[in-house]
Amino acid sequence: MDMEIGGPDANAAARSFDRQPGTRLYDIPTHGVEEITDAFAKHCKKAGLDADLQVLPHQVPHRERVRHAIASGDPTFLNFGVPVISVGGISTSSALHVTATAGDWGWAQTRIVLSDAPTAQTRELGQLRVDHARLVIGDADALSSWVHEDPIDGLADVVFWGRDEAQLAVELDALRLTGPGDVGYGWVDLPFQDALNRALDLESRRRSSGQPRFNFDFRPHSHHWQVMAKVRADEHEVGTISVGGADIMMAMTSVGDGEFPVRLELDAAGTPTAIVVVIDTES
Repeated sequence: MDMEIGGPDANAAARSFDRQPGTRLYDIPTHGVEEITDAFAKHCKKAGLDADLQVLPHQVPHRERVRHAIASGDPTFLNFGVPVISVGGISTSSALHVTATAGDWGWAQTRIVLSDAPTAQTRELGQLRVDHARLVIGDADALSSWVHEDPIDGLADVVFWGRDEAQLAVELDALRLTGPGDVGYGWVDLPFQDALNRALDLESRRRSSGQPRFNFDFRPHSHHWQVMAKVRADEHEVGTISVGGADIMMAMTSVGDGEFPVRLELDAAGTPTAIVVVIDTES
């Protein structure tokens, strides 16, 4: 469920409660609504704040979340725990040019070019907290069509690698993967339930003492799987796929996880010219 903080002290209560950016709390599990509501009420009583936390009548779609974040002056919000930074006023009628500049240890920055106009000013948008070492650039409406975990075609892959990968491959009669960017052994294009059973067996083996040492991936054929196949095959670890009528780009940060500043460049009239994600904060 999605929830919203209201009342005369809503902004102060949201900042001090500090669960999510802004006055909205998105994607709260149903079983956790009562707990977080009670915690918020106790917080406000202790702090002497006049505010309340209410469940919204429906889940808020991506586009409305973006609009609300921009209108509130804080472009950040969480989407199922994933940090998002919103930028408005951008035409998505044509593809945007994206460049990356090399740094000492990986990319120094990624730049999404919005226009050829010279940059006259820069605005800080916030920190993009990245987990699993990857970031996504995409249109809010298109992301509403994104399928992250469910197999679009009913199929899935299971891949394993590590110190004892060859031993385990013999035991399980698995094949070495030879596709672009692939490493290790496994099975591809399995019916989803068959793949899930193999993944559960691998997890059981990995947790048991005396078993081969390895890591593994369970990869349902989702949009995430489609774009990550391109990322793994690309020398710069970047891939683009079409989702919901728009191109969505996924790129590895090149330096792993972290918090990366995001800046908006504007021309003299205040029109956005570029979005910059700073990867190497030391350069």
